[in-house]
Amino acid sequence: MVLNSAKNYFQLFDLPVGFVVDTGLLAERYRALLRAAREEDDQAGDLIDSSSVALALMRIDEAHRVLADPQSRAEYLLDLYADDQAMDPDPGETPGNGGALLMEQMELRAILAEAANRPDAATAVAEVLTQLAEKGAALDKELQDLFADPSPRNLCAAREILRQLQFLGRCRRDAENRSALLPG
Repeated sequence: MVLNSAKNYFQLFDLPVGFVVDTGLLAERYRALLRAAREEDDQAGDLIDSSSVALALMRIDEAHRVLADPQSRAEYLLDLYADDQAMDPDPGETPGNGGALLMEQMELRAILAEAANRPDAATAVAEVLTQLAEKGAALDKELQDLFADPSPRNLCAAREILRQLQFLGRCRRDAENRSALLPG
């Protein structure tokens, strides 16, 4: 069978395990795996259960979806590394500052609410979206650096950055929804 269920998603696509992925190569190998699974199904005919091919195709699709999306890829990497090593650094080394993060989140929500109520709301919300995109790009770069050296401390920091990215995603969706409701 084309799909060995014991392989992780990176192995499935014959890619190195890491946060940085060649998306062109990923897409190419995705199409090749789909073709191979379908050809195997056609050649085997009634000899194999079509549900096993369907499961293989679903796993290929899920693996592609996860590896193609940076946040999903980061979550998957954290899960892979958690299986290999302890994720918690020494108590004295725990990175992050929950209070500052909470304050930043509250400020972002206030800025977004204020932007939506300004006379030039569409422009203000667009500016917020730009700020969110810039912050997200900076956090993606931090994730890339942390996953380049997957020590327990860096993996713990990566988990915190992933939480920030998830919050930024919620803010972005909120801003996009507000923007869609604005006149003009």
